[in-house]
Amino acid sequence: QVQLVESGGGLVQPGGSLRLSCAASGSIFGLYAMSWYRQAPGKERELVATIRSGGSTNYADSVQGRFAISGDNAKKSVYLQMNSLKPEDTAVYYCKMQGVLGPSGGYWGQGTQVTVSS
Repeated sequence: QVQLVESGGGLVQPGGSLRLSCAASGSIFGLYAMSWYRQAPGKERELVATIRSGGSTNYADSVQGRFAISGDNAKKSVYLQMNSLKPEDTAVYYCKMQGVLGPSGGYWGQGTQVTVSS
């Protein structure tokens, strides 16, 4: 059974930084993509960033230049460095991992709250 656990969320002032971590237990065969999503109150869940097994990344326009995703396939871990945080970054952040075999929607973590406020 695969479980993803996020950590690193919390309360930070505008302009501050946080680093989120996500680690998976269990086997994910052919892990090829790891992503971070977020969901703010009253809004739909949105993709924040993705890193693929070859190292390519993509970001939502709203976080480009401020956030950086990194990952370690062997450790089944993914990270999100968030800098220059804004109040509109406030949300629950979820990690997702996708393997060649496994659910088509990927494996999800339970989420970690990030609150940006003075």
